[in-house]
Amino acid sequence: MRRSPSSLLVGGLRRVARALASPRDPGDYLDMFSPLRPGAALRGRITSIVREPTGAVTVTIRPGKDWAGHRPGQYVRVGIQVDGVRQWRAYSITSPGAERTLTITVKPVEGGVVSNHLGTRARVGELVSLEQAAGEFVLPDAVPPKLLFVAAGSGITPIMGMLRGHADALTDVVMIHSSASERAALFGPELRVLGEDPRVRLIERHTDTQERLGFDELDELVPDWTDRQAWVCGPAAMLDEAEEHWAEAGIEDRLHIERFRPVILGDPEDGGEVTFRVSGRTVDAPGDRPLLDVGEESHVLMPSGCRMGICFGCVGSLAEGTVRHLRTGELIETTEDPVQIQTCITAAAGRCVIDL
Repeated sequence: MRRSPSSLLVGGLRRVARALASPRDPGDYLDMFSPLRPGAALRGRITSIVREPTGAVTVTIRPGKDWAGHRPGQYVRVGIQVDGVRQWRAYSITSPGAERTLTITVKPVEGGVVSNHLGTRARVGELVSLEQAAGEFVLPDAVPPKLLFVAAGSGITPIMGMLRGHADALTDVVMIHSSASERAALFGPELRVLGEDPRVRLIERHTDTQERLGFDELDELVPDWTDRQAWVCGPAAMLDEAEEHWAEAGIEDRLHIERFRPVILGDPEDGGEVTFRVSGRTVDAPGDRPLLDVGEESHVLMPSGCRMGICFGCVGSLAEGTVRHLRTGELIETTEDPVQIQTCITAAAGRCVIDL
């Protein structure tokens, strides 16, 4: 088939562009001038950073054109360059979901590489890498008439997204929020304003002056709690107690939880030498530390899904050796063929080789 002169000209110009751009692809230069364009790797630009009274920061990000949006309660994985190394972390999205921007609220923690970067070094205009929103800690399309939210500490972040995103659909909500003090309560002022709405009953627990919340108090605090669909988010010990309490009541199907970390069943003494074959790095790893963390700390490029116990993309190939599943305690061994493993919830159980 004979090509038209115009198509020949376009093809020739493309070849010239590739030659001039070599060793880069012309798309690389497009990314420099239009990083948020359709078809580019998904990125976002920081448009504002608000420092909260609690010490947290709320970061607003304008995603690229290919952002598919999110449902309130979901999380987003954010990739940030820190000292020349791209670090990925997952954060709950705190914005409602209807606008083109998204917000995350992050509290810097001791030793937190990314949280401290966002809290002290990030700047408006900075580009970050993104993945599409994910997670099942969301309200159904038909919002239940009676809801119970329980959050402790930063566990309020996904619930705040739900409260903001479904404000018009709420009819009868009890919100229990536990924090170290009244002043330290993340979103405290906003929650207190929300608590003035007759549809919302806010119960605050401040552990500097009160006992830690126990789920055996629900009969007194929320007499009809067994009739409510519940969403609970906070530290692992709190979630374990919630699961046990709802199971004892025989209504575990009404409990929805979000875990920031998987339950760790490994023994630090059962670790071993881990070789990341592609990266050419070998390190000693304890038996209770996820391979995802071990690899990232050794500057290995680790694909990952999230850091909330809901992992979708943190997969690697176990070429040799044995690892332990940190939720079930099960040992996973290679036979003749490599085995796909989730690095966020597996740890070394002896010498092993990972194809990363």
